[in-house]
Amino acid sequence: MYRKVFKRFLDILLSLMAIIVLLPIYLIIAILVLIFMGWPIIFKQKRPGRNEKIFNMYKFRTMTNEKDKDGKLLPNEKRLTKFGNFLRKTSLDELPELFSILFGKMSIVGPRPLHVEYLKYYNKEQKHRHDVRPGLTGWAQVNGRNALTWKEKFKLDVYYVKNLSFGLDVKIVFMTIKQVICRSNIYSGNGEFNERFNGKN
Repeated sequence: MYRKVFKRFLDILLSLMAIIVLLPIYLIIAILVLIFMGWPIIFKQKRPGRNEKIFNMYKFRTMTNEKDKDGKLLPNEKRLTKFGNFLRKTSLDELPELFSILFGKMSIVGPRPLHVEYLKYYNKEQKHRHDVRPGLTGWAQVNGRNALTWKEKFKLDVYYVKNLSFGLDVKIVFMTIKQVICRSNIYSGNGEFNERFNGKN
């Protein structure tokens, strides 16, 4: 019952409440992103969701569009601003994902949505991470996050899918709050990990 009905109901209720309460924060961040990084304010990227259906995931921008003399974007570390780094370390850049939760593309808790290009590399067991909606936070995020290897991360993701329950979701939410407050396991680079997944690592 929780997996099929109640979880989605909580996602709608809690994401809507959070969006309303955080509206002033959205406005402040949007203005600061516009000042420090320019337009657009929102970064959009395609990610696989439930049943591998592709959707657009939104975040506040954290990097500029600076280019070299040949018109190519500068390396990520040179385009990442101090304010952008702050947004990543505090996870405030992920606030727009609440709208994806509200509209059913994501869930508050679930495996983090990764790059579309990784789909071709998952083995049969790892593919189960897409049996549920991807989450704003997840079991892997509160159990090592960026310190995990890809295999460890996917093992935790599949564990969550197979053991999904109200109690586990509540535990993950509180562990996430603790991590954000302590600013632990936060990665300020581009993407989820230093090394991209290739099916072998």
